[in-house]
Amino acid sequence: MAPDADTSPTSPYFGDLSYTSVEKLRASEQTIVLLLPLGATEPHGPHAPLSTDPIISLGMCERAAAHLADDPEVRALILPTLPYGVTRYASAFPGVVHVNEESLRTMVVDICVSLGGQGFPHVVIVNNHFEPEHVRTLHAAADELKTTHGTEVGYLDLTRRERAKRLTPEFQRGESHADRYETSLVLAARPELVDRETMADLPRVAVNLAAGIADGKKDFLEIGLERAYAGSPAEASAEEGEAIFETLSEMLIEVIRELAAGTGGRDTSGMFGRV
Repeated sequence: MAPDADTSPTSPYFGDLSYTSVEKLRASEQTIVLLLPLGATEPHGPHAPLSTDPIISLGMCERAAAHLADDPEVRALILPTLPYGVTRYASAFPGVVHVNEESLRTMVVDICVSLGGQGFPHVVIVNNHFEPEHVRTLHAAADELKTTHGTEVGYLDLTRRERAKRLTPEFQRGESHADRYETSLVLAARPELVDRETMADLPRVAVNLAAGIADGKKDFLEIGLERAYAGSPAEASAEEGEAIFETLSEMLIEVIRELAAGTGGRDTSGMFGRV
């Protein structure tokens, strides 16, 4: 085998590829769209992993990339996960890894500029951490990329009402932190990371997290998430998680195709507004 032989051209993970594989991608007739999964590392109840948000983002990317694997026009590849975000609301609990807005914005911009400079201008931000400052920062990064660098990135903003309407009633009620919705997704993607015994004993916490944030409350304890979860995680199941993943990946594929075609691909800001 030649020293520069292409040994992993079919992997959906950008980081698995050799540089020769990446060189071939630049000459591909397909439009290459790179997916950037991200989310915060923070407490998700006593039953779910700190990495819940990036696990969900990665799961969406994996399913979307698999769906597009044989598409003649578009190929989606998954960038290494960025597992840190702006996260202050869970600061009363152990395990939070917080980065400030400037750090996150700079990192996202730098990643996209670096890729664009190598001939990969199509990047989609895939986020499942919905703290307002985090979401605003991602929109700020997308704004900067467009205005300063002339790059249009994709962004599926699940805080938009029309996006939420396609998801579960619990998500729509704002009980969306380590709840039935998120726990089901982790059970579908990484079941070994969920403490099922603890999960089964958790009572419903009927708290609208988004409403608490809108009311000016500044942390989980003040909002009423005494154990860092809302909703009904005891009702979670892997089957429901796979059904949710199907809907999430459908929306992501729509964004990928729009970005590749130059017809859109970036949601305007949702409930938390723009910077």
